[in-house]
Amino acid sequence: MSFRKVVRQSKFRHVFGQPVKNDQCYEDIRVSRVTWDSTFCAVNPKFLAVIVEASGGGAFLVLPLNKTGRIDKAYPTVCGHTGPVLDIDWCPHNDEVIASGSEDCTVMVWQIPENGLASPLTEPVVVLEGHTKRVGIVTWHPTARNVLLSAGCDNVVLIWNVGTAEELYRLDTLHPDLIYNVSWNRNGSLFCSACKDKSVRIIDPRRGTLVAEREKAHEGARPMRAIFLADGKVFTTGFSRMSERQLALWDPENLEEPMALQELDSSNGALLPFYDPDTSVVYVCGKGDSSIRYFEITDESPYIHFLNTFTSKEPQRGMGSMPKRGLEVSKCEIARFYKLHERKCEPIVMTVPRKVTPPAPSSSRWAIEGVWSGACDWVWLVGCTNAHMPWYQPGVGLCLAGDKQE
Repeated sequence: MSFRKVVRQSKFRHVFGQPVKNDQCYEDIRVSRVTWDSTFCAVNPKFLAVIVEASGGGAFLVLPLNKTGRIDKAYPTVCGHTGPVLDIDWCPHNDEVIASGSEDCTVMVWQIPENGLASPLTEPVVVLEGHTKRVGIVTWHPTARNVLLSAGCDNVVLIWNVGTAEELYRLDTLHPDLIYNVSWNRNGSLFCSACKDKSVRIIDPRRGTLVAEREKAHEGARPMRAIFLADGKVFTTGFSRMSERQLALWDPENLEEPMALQELDSSNGALLPFYDPDTSVVYVCGKGDSSIRYFEITDESPYIHFLNTFTSKEPQRGMGSMPKRGLEVSKCEIARFYKLHERKCEPIVMTVPRKVTPPAPSSSRWAIEGVWSGACDWVWLVGCTNAHMPWYQPGVGLCLAGDKQE
């Protein structure tokens, strides 16, 4: 007799989000109010960077991760741009190097001191000049050192050799309108882009050619985003003709129809997707929302599987995502986000619940759960505290399942 599966099995069905305590937040930060659909935040295992309000130019704050609490208004910033900063991105190969794009039409690359800023940083390591309008996108190549992509409101994508400050490739004919975002694939051989003309494009930057294009990926006029997944598929967020927010999954081999298309709600904020290639989970954060939705991407229809929603009280003005090497995996942490409020940055930890009974050594049988509810030093070390162990006696050892009690 066969039974229809009611609940889809998933390792991440019970993932939950937990904001940290107030003393672990970053308080009194004047987050930028510039009108641009950027994350306004970038984080790596050493530093947190936040684009902030500044008079007379653009600036962003760089804080060591352990510098929590109230941030003094006189704390030094990175302030070499003459116009507001629109986007920042940490180098994946060097935790002390960060790139910034600004309304002053330049891209700057900065070397942050090992222990953080002791005084304002005004001199970049290199200035990259090639755009004729403001630069709203900067993103490092995922595998090649010193390769940086920038995109501006001049509809031009430039790929730079940061070491020599020269243009490697100029792509100025592929986008007829404003570029909303750019995302590299896993090995950096291609990138996808979302454009104001409602098209999603897959581009080979070294050949300067268009590999694939989908017109009207989302029919709404509001901003959309596109990111590459680990298997080469493309995940997009956007709006329908009726201004309903949507998610879609596309196969680059056939962009005629989406593999999956889901409608979320009718809010106005752009949806920012964050992808974890190790778990195939996409976290979707809406600007102005107070929630983070997360979905698992699989090879089984309907391909995009809703997992859960983390909800808080305050709306988010931006969001940063910690790389995997900065997570506390011993605590079953699979993601950590840095949510920007109006005046603070709040870390949010995403955790997979673990079973009460940890694995026994291969030469031993499993202990029953009652044994693991105790409070001997060994049990306490693996995470059980302030509990009762009815079968444990000093000098006797653990009573395993199947053992006879004396």
